[in-house]
Amino acid sequence: MSERPLALVTGASGGIGLELARCAAADGHDLVLVARRGGALEAVAGELASRYRVGAQTIVADLEDPAAVGLIGARLERPVDVLVNNAGFGIWRAFGATEPAEVDGMVAVNVAALTSLTRAHLPGMVARGRGGVLNVASVAGFLSGPNAAVYYATKNYVVALTEGLAVEVRGTGVTVSALCPGPVETGFQDRAGMGETSMKSMAMMDARTCAETGWRGFRAGRVLVIPGAGNKALAKVPRLMPRQLMARMVAGVQRPDH
Repeated sequence: MSERPLALVTGASGGIGLELARCAAADGHDLVLVARRGGALEAVAGELASRYRVGAQTIVADLEDPAAVGLIGARLERPVDVLVNNAGFGIWRAFGATEPAEVDGMVAVNVAALTSLTRAHLPGMVARGRGGVLNVASVAGFLSGPNAAVYYATKNYVVALTEGLAVEVRGTGVTVSALCPGPVETGFQDRAGMGETSMKSMAMMDARTCAETGWRGFRAGRVLVIPGAGNKALAKVPRLMPRQLMARMVAGVQRPDH
């Protein structure tokens, strides 16, 4: 059995998840990669294992399924040292125009699965006195988001959960961090429908820069990692204006273009 630490990364078949898996492998971690797309996942595992000379196990699972967390746990061969909760998605559409199943799926992945995976692995890290959890949140986690209200609410949850757990584990040798980027060049925008809003014109960070910033912050023990000066400023907006005014400001940015 390998003596390298083990990192479990969800949503690892592309985008930020792939780049965070790359960061973990470069840092000497064996990998357990989780995603819905088996073919893409196998390709990522092969590339990272070959390049970084680490172990790379794949688990095909859809985190919208409540049974997925148990499936992942049953497939693990040893304790997880670093959990990267990256899987998540958003929908840019008025709440009343969003199908109930879409809302339920978003909450299942962004909130329920993230919470269950953290509950499954964080206590063991604390008992061993090492490791950590890196949650991929968003700068949306500091704001309210009309026309993407559920997505923003889920990311508010991730930020709040991370901050609370970080205090709980203080002094144990375990780190809990949240990576809170703004728009990043991934497939997230197409799935979310962002191309139908004025947000499509916003400058986007590349996924590798975002992931490397997040990984460095996590390894340094920072609770909140916000890449980019503009995003740091945006995260402070709720301190500077009433929440209702902030929500109207976000609504203007996210208004449909048609």
